[in-house]
Amino acid sequence: MNRLVVMKFGGTSVEDAAAILRTAQIVAGRVAKGLEPVVVVSAMAKVTDLLLSAAATAAKGDRASALAITERLRIRHHDTATQLALGRELREDPLAATRSDSELTATHAWMEKEFDGLEEILRGLAVVGELTPRISDMIVSYGERISSRMITEAFTRCGLNAVYVDARQCIITDAQYGKAIPQDALIERRLKEQVVPLLAEGRVPVMGGFIGSTEQGVTTTLGRGGSDFTAALVGGGIDAGAIEIWTDVNGIMTADPRVCPDALRVKTISFEEAAELAYFGAKVLHPATILPAVKKNISVHVLNSRNPENSGTRITALATHCRSPFKSIAVKKRLTIMDVVASRMLMSHGYLKAIFDVFDKHKCPIDMVSTSEVSVSISLDSNEKLPAVAADLSKLADVKYEGRKALVCMVGENIRGQNGIAARVFQSVRHVNLRMISQGASEINMSFMVEEDDADEAVRSLHAEFFSDPDPAVFDLEAIRQGVGSRE
Repeated sequence: MNRLVVMKFGGTSVEDAAAILRTAQIVAGRVAKGLEPVVVVSAMAKVTDLLLSAAATAAKGDRASALAITERLRIRHHDTATQLALGRELREDPLAATRSDSELTATHAWMEKEFDGLEEILRGLAVVGELTPRISDMIVSYGERISSRMITEAFTRCGLNAVYVDARQCIITDAQYGKAIPQDALIERRLKEQVVPLLAEGRVPVMGGFIGSTEQGVTTTLGRGGSDFTAALVGGGIDAGAIEIWTDVNGIMTADPRVCPDALRVKTISFEEAAELAYFGAKVLHPATILPAVKKNISVHVLNSRNPENSGTRITALATHCRSPFKSIAVKKRLTIMDVVASRMLMSHGYLKAIFDVFDKHKCPIDMVSTSEVSVSISLDSNEKLPAVAADLSKLADVKYEGRKALVCMVGENIRGQNGIAARVFQSVRHVNLRMISQGASEINMSFMVEEDDADEAVRSLHAEFFSDPDPAVFDLEAIRQGVGSRE
């Protein structure tokens, strides 16, 4: 039996001292079962956003406001560390309080050093006034760097044989700052050199997610949500038996419970289906999380740190048969539809290539494409790149674009092979204007575009149509019987 398990805890699972102690209990439970965990943690909730705000503020020359943000973060981390150090049970040990004071002094000392370093960068940025991607990665990395070390100390106080590992020593990437590409072979070698021996000693390695470094040691990040990606890279690199993504919901749901209060937990889903949902708006998983796990057939479990007894969602290589055509409905908002029309290009060889070369030039990802003989409709979410893309495309054709669109994506098993599915979909949303319908490209995905304001209504109508008789083999019906919501 493979006892190696990678456990990733998101920002809400480590947002304060109480959450961190819950996390420690969950990890201790895995150790008690004979498992060998590697723990990957995010920055505390909202810290990344504040660091980005501090960087942007400093780049505008407002040093005082940027430093005020870091002072708030400094106080928050110091307070959390104090609660973790002094809030534990002393077990009638007369020396425990003294040891806590000593440990807390040491903790505060290294935290001060980290925040002093952060503020030094921000002061320099305020003078230079240019926020490069490299500097942005350096600033934002402090969230995970501080949280992972603080959480390691908390785990140790809770009786875990924890050891801090600087993720930048293991997660080696290229120099594409802001969304660096992992170097799989180097990562696997570093993990086997630095992490696997710790596991053999019975230690619990703890590292920050989201961050990495180039071979030259320059700090990089994997993009927003990259802590999930880190967990999958570590899981693949050490050949783990399972990867656990701990968040604040009970797993993947049939729809966003804020839109559909009667949404159900999906008990099992395939890698391919989960990847589709992740890309098209489901926020439980980072889209790239699945890939390293798929390569080595490692099962992924999405679990709730606030309700650890819940079995969550299990993501496996093959889909479990389901009598319902869809497993879940995802929505991706804030999209733009761009129409490219060129009558003069009728039957012209290379027209599509010329169009897509423009998107490649600007590194602008595309969500959906619909074509006719001379026109191409494209949906995309890189709004900041639209003017430059449109300017280049206008050399080839007439270009217009419309914002405030949403993509509704229904994911399920063998959609193309089920008669009448399209008719049921379109009948259920007959009161909503649809754009750019897509089914043929994938057996597991049917998608269409709507106005952003119509998206929630479309999801509710689809959910009522397709999840009125859910399959108990795939969906958790206990919530229906007990009237329990998805969030704890």
